[in-house]
Amino acid sequence: MAGTQEEALSAVNTTIALDINEQPFKVQGSKDFLPLISQTLAGWAREDPPTEKKMPVEADIPEFLAELGLEKEATELTKAVGDLSLMAFYFLLRVGEYTIKGRRNESKQTVQFRIKDVTFFKKDHRGILRMLPRNASEEEILSADAVTLKLENQKNGWKGVCVSHHSNGEEYNNPTKAVGRRYIHIKKFTTDPNTFLSAYFEEDGLRRDVKDSDMRTALKAAAEALDYVGTRGIPVDKIDTHSLRIGGANALSLNGYSKEQIQKMGRWRGDTFLEYIRESLADFSEGMSKSMSKLFGFVSLEAGVYTDITQATVESEYEVNVSTPAASAA
Repeated sequence: MAGTQEEALSAVNTTIALDINEQPFKVQGSKDFLPLISQTLAGWAREDPPTEKKMPVEADIPEFLAELGLEKEATELTKAVGDLSLMAFYFLLRVGEYTIKGRRNESKQTVQFRIKDVTFFKKDHRGILRMLPRNASEEEILSADAVTLKLENQKNGWKGVCVSHHSNGEEYNNPTKAVGRRYIHIKKFTTDPNTFLSAYFEEDGLRRDVKDSDMRTALKAAAEALDYVGTRGIPVDKIDTHSLRIGGANALSLNGYSKEQIQKMGRWRGDTFLEYIRESLADFSEGMSKSMSKLFGFVSLEAGVYTDITQATVESEYEVNVSTPAASAA
């Protein structure tokens, strides 16, 4: 509870500070909360149970789920889960941004992505990105060079934040194509611009939405199928919806992207100015999705706490990359 309350207070403090140029909850010129607030948060922290850390996954998990959608008997739910898995991994999404909960929580700030929040881009003959019109054809959408998602509101209080990705060149396991497939599917059944990207329509034509529980079940099944326990020492119960977000961050870190770049892509609370650097958003994200699709075969250094992976590690090539789950902080 203490961590959640601290994030909420920081978000409110930042919002007010931007209006009046004064921090109401923190010591002026410092990142520290006022003494009384700090004491209260510390008291809550002592009462909180330990946080159960989830582990990152690589691109093979969302790719596995996406490719299930290519099977002849695949349902629209299966296709939606696969596309949303790719989106969550590459865009470092929070689960509440692309799914609905089984029970609605009206207190949550985060608003799911809607059809009207999606913008596709295509390069012109000079290589400059140009926005595709709203009535672009399916062919144009699926061949888009980049896509932008706009968040109306999010967990840390920021509004109107945009995140973008360029195509990674893959024919199917591609973030721009995953968004395109969702967009095209939904537009076939409704013209309502406020329709969530979590929506899908089966043969009966009725609208349903992907729930967080659907994603959780699929991710654990994929981890079982890809033997994450045996090859990476990561138990299935340590993999959850958050694993896609931190997995994407981990992929960026392993590919050499800076803390600032990852922080901006994931929209994590931190240095305030990072949230306002939008001028070169397209340039900033170019090449990210291509790098993130590269598999490093990382093994968790904490894996020994959960399961013995000594033999699997000994039999591996010396080139195997080992990373700490440093990117697992939300």
